[in-house]
Amino acid sequence: MLSKDEAKRITDKVLAFRKADELSVALSGERNGNIRYARNTVSTSGETNNMNLAVTAVFGKRSGTATINEFDDASLEKLVRRAEEIARLAPENPEFVPALGPQTYLNTASYSENTAKIDPEFRAKAAFESIQACAPKNLTAAGYMEDSTGFSAIANSKGLFGYTPYTGVDFSVTVRTADGTGSGYALRDVTNASLLNTRQATEVAAQKAAASVNAKALEPGKYTVILEPAAGIDLLQNMMFSMDARQADEGRSFLSKKGGGTRLGEKLFDERVQIYSDPMNAEAPGSPFAGGGGRFGGGGVDGRPQEKVTWVDKGVVSNMYYSRFWAEKKGVKATPPPSNILMLGGSESIADLIKSTQKGILVTRLWYIRAVDPQTLLYTGLTRDGTFYIENGQIKFPVKNFRFNESPVIMLNNLEALGKPVRVNGSLVPPMKIRDFTFSSLSDAV
Repeated sequence: MLSKDEAKRITDKVLAFRKADELSVALSGERNGNIRYARNTVSTSGETNNMNLAVTAVFGKRSGTATINEFDDASLEKLVRRAEEIARLAPENPEFVPALGPQTYLNTASYSENTAKIDPEFRAKAAFESIQACAPKNLTAAGYMEDSTGFSAIANSKGLFGYTPYTGVDFSVTVRTADGTGSGYALRDVTNASLLNTRQATEVAAQKAAASVNAKALEPGKYTVILEPAAGIDLLQNMMFSMDARQADEGRSFLSKKGGGTRLGEKLFDERVQIYSDPMNAEAPGSPFAGGGGRFGGGGVDGRPQEKVTWVDKGVVSNMYYSRFWAEKKGVKATPPPSNILMLGGSESIADLIKSTQKGILVTRLWYIRAVDPQTLLYTGLTRDGTFYIENGQIKFPVKNFRFNESPVIMLNNLEALGKPVRVNGSLVPPMKIRDFTFSSLSDAV
């Protein structure tokens, strides 16, 4: 973990070796700890520390990138020379855009000292609390917790510099009954480790496992479903990361119009659908800049500042994201992809949504999701780890898992109700009650 000043000293040293027209630097480091358990017994635990430096050199419209994890002066100079050598050999990039100059970045709340202080004892206790929620009940837990503390820094020869520290904890657990016929699941992720309660999360999964024994088969078809956030996030993320402007302009997207043009400004969803991104969100903070790697993903140096962006406003598509090349070509602002996804909801709990449902299906999560048609965003996949039939506002019995064929575009048009958003996968997503969700076949998997 390097401080802002320490990171800048390294990037300045690298930039001083430049002979290329342009030089860009992405520096990141991370301490990563983990613990894994199965059959109520810890199987692996460990901690890694790594730092990585990537340099991109540019001559005209030719560029080359090299990486290293050694930081003595000789190695840094060798890295720059290697990137420049690759750049000279590379073909010209017809879509090349010059590096950005200095930018102003937000100070996001993506770092917590509580998480940075996590040690092996903390991880062992987290696993113990989860296992103790299952073992006395003759249930079996299999879980994984990963904590990370790191930083990401970007710089270039035009004076740009950005730095952000981050922390995060990801926890998931699957609970099975002794005979293997019942299964439950829970997922949690936080920036601040003090907000993580592995026992509480596991108790939810344990309750679902015990309740899902002797599942009954229902006929496939269209059902009202309640998608818990762990289920809804998958389809929502797939949709959000398909909102690329170039794909829409070139007719390859669900935002493309037949005959040309895009559906920007059109009402495609229920008017209650409000989706935005905001790196300053306190509960699910994002990165202050695009590119640079680290917990927020991405690589290389993009450098564009992240800011609050509304993507869907009262059901209307209000923004798409652009590469810098495509934005310049179209004469618009170069909005980068979101670093978090924030969807507004209501105040109701999942229990409240169940009470308001005459007949329907409660879905804990989806998995093995695959694209069927990118132009309609049709996806297929399976339910898993707790699927239940609802009747007259109560869960009546567990049901066998289904294969689904559904588009998030259609899903968000068939919206009946939204619950209170919760954090999942670094975003905020509400439980969603959807009518006419399509289940195409049954699955014998638990």
